[in-house]
Amino acid sequence: MSNYDIERIKSLFGTHEDFPQKGIVFKDVFPVFQDPTAVEALIANIVHHINSTYQEKIDAVVGLDARGFLFGPLVALRLGAAFVPVRKRGKLPGECAQATYVKEYGEDIFEMQQSALKEGARVIIIDDLIATGGSAGAAGQLVKKCGGVTVEYVFIMELDFLNGSKTLDAPVYSLVHL
Repeated sequence: MSNYDIERIKSLFGTHEDFPQKGIVFKDVFPVFQDPTAVEALIANIVHHINSTYQEKIDAVVGLDARGFLFGPLVALRLGAAFVPVRKRGKLPGECAQATYVKEYGEDIFEMQQSALKEGARVIIIDDLIATGGSAGAAGQLVKKCGGVTVEYVFIMELDFLNGSKTLDAPVYSLVHL
């Protein structure tokens, strides 16, 4: 992706101070969706990165609740892979695996349906942002519990100063570093 595209996408991010609580500066990816060309550039870049980095087929894209649901299905479709949601506790039917994580402003529990991945499935985990790595790490735990293998974590933006990518168990690709 060209520097122009990256700078254009960065310029579309919203910034909200003291959200969801005082002291947090929230980076908002939703404004990117007001520009279809920017969304196309994001998806094309991610798919190109995955296809040029990994020769073996990706079996599933796991998207984190909720912004991973925006990008994950689009990437999965282009890769010819399944899309698997990771949701907050109590939002998925059937038997679910659980993982607890600490985020920069609290604690939460993620779930994934136990039957969502085939044994040995090669998985990309996707979300809009990595901060401390807590939610992504929990998704990685769920992939393992459900029989899959995390090939890579993919993020639209990474808050480098929080070092979240260093806490994860697979390589990390982030389009924008903040």
